[in-house]
Amino acid sequence: MTDSMRLGQAAIQNKNLPEAVEYFSQASKENPKDPQALACLGQALCWQGKLDDGMVYLRQCGQLLLKKARKSRDVKLVVDLADQLQHWNDYAGAAELCKQAVQIVPQYTRAFQLLALSLSRLNQKKPALAAGKQALKQVPDNAMLSILVATLEINDGQSESARQRLEKALQHPLIKPEEKFRAHKELARVLDKLGFYDQVFSHLHAAGEVSPRLPEVQQQNPQLVPNMLAAYKHEFDADLLGRWRDTAFPPEQPAPVFVLGFMRTGTTLTQEVLGAHPDVFVADETDLVMAMANELRRLFNHQGSIPDMLKRLDRDGMLYLRAFYWQRARALFGDTIGSCLFLDKTTMNSIDIGLINSIFPDAKLIFLLRDPRDVCLSCFMQTMIPNPTTVHLLTWVGTARFYSDLMSWWGDVKPKLSMDFIELRYEDTVSDFEATFRRVFDFIDLDWDPKVADFHKNAAGKVIASPSFSQVAQPLYSSSVGRWKRYEADYAPIADILQPFIEAYGYELS
Repeated sequence: MTDSMRLGQAAIQNKNLPEAVEYFSQASKENPKDPQALACLGQALCWQGKLDDGMVYLRQCGQLLLKKARKSRDVKLVVDLADQLQHWNDYAGAAELCKQAVQIVPQYTRAFQLLALSLSRLNQKKPALAAGKQALKQVPDNAMLSILVATLEINDGQSESARQRLEKALQHPLIKPEEKFRAHKELARVLDKLGFYDQVFSHLHAAGEVSPRLPEVQQQNPQLVPNMLAAYKHEFDADLLGRWRDTAFPPEQPAPVFVLGFMRTGTTLTQEVLGAHPDVFVADETDLVMAMANELRRLFNHQGSIPDMLKRLDRDGMLYLRAFYWQRARALFGDTIGSCLFLDKTTMNSIDIGLINSIFPDAKLIFLLRDPRDVCLSCFMQTMIPNPTTVHLLTWVGTARFYSDLMSWWGDVKPKLSMDFIELRYEDTVSDFEATFRRVFDFIDLDWDPKVADFHKNAAGKVIASPSFSQVAQPLYSSSVGRWKRYEADYAPIADILQPFIEAYGYELS
């Protein structure tokens, strides 16, 4: 290993990304055909938020690894890199590497598995299923691969085959907790599609019972976000939120439009409709606001809460954080932003509305609403990676309580906001698409473009971070409206929690 590589890895250990990039750049110049140097440089750039630049080096690394693999007949490093590309949402690049890998070593099961996952995220349903079946053919007794194939069958409309496969997987004597959890979730989903509504909740509850045994769940603090939201109600007062209301901001730091809400309320649909307009650029589920919050904490040496730090922040500090947000956005997206209206859709930034308003008091906010019963049902049925927010969606009562926590925060903070905002009901977008979105485009000061009605055609050809990526690649449909009525009897344990919101947003009680 060269000195540059050693110094670069030491910089990574010290969390000094700029220094790491400098050393890895030097290492790649010293040996342009060293795949490790290119991979390290690419990863470091991606960690810095410079995804486009990082992907260039990661893909170059992939080509070098493929060249070596053709001689050695060892594709492990190629597939490892494909896994990394998936992590950075480069599913097309990952799929290409896996296709090459299985041509070199057709017996490499993991390559077929990753190929299936990549193709699925690219909405290539039949090729994804074919790759998944090829992986399972090589290891027919593997429960996780059986569940993967069943998931791909559901996506391809082969519901009955998926049901049988999942029921068989659950009978496996050595099934692991994470496999059991996933199988119950997917079986609930397929039973819903098949119309066996009386069987769905037993599997959702079974998944909830298994969830405490999952390592990812055990790592979470379930009180973190609810406690934060409760504190924010008191700490974000009208004076703090209106502090910079009349400030003149530099033209190179315009205010974005934010699309927020609770999970499964139609935020992804909204981003895709607005993003189909030629004058809109969509940032889909990014860390821009989170990075801004972390930078604020760094400025104050992590002393105090976010609202307390914002109260101590002076005008120069506020402008610095605003510039920081845009610097990171341009690092992520480069020149592709252009002069477009910048739309930041990161759904659960709803937690950070107070921070957003404090730094961007001139922003516009679109907040999504949907019948709380449909929201909770969709969240509970969805399989999501456990994190401080999604950990609440593992049980039925937990889902409703977390919905109540966040929507109570929204109800408390919205009268204090200096940002202009509108509330957009998902049901209105379905029942009266053009009139509803004309109102949204008027709100963000853009002319109506009839082409936005074909949003699903654009969505089908790109990677979308949300779990609803496959749904927004279809024409608009109404089957998700009032879906809760199929399960009306199951709402008794959460009826009292949801009733205030059902009434507040004007939804019928039955």
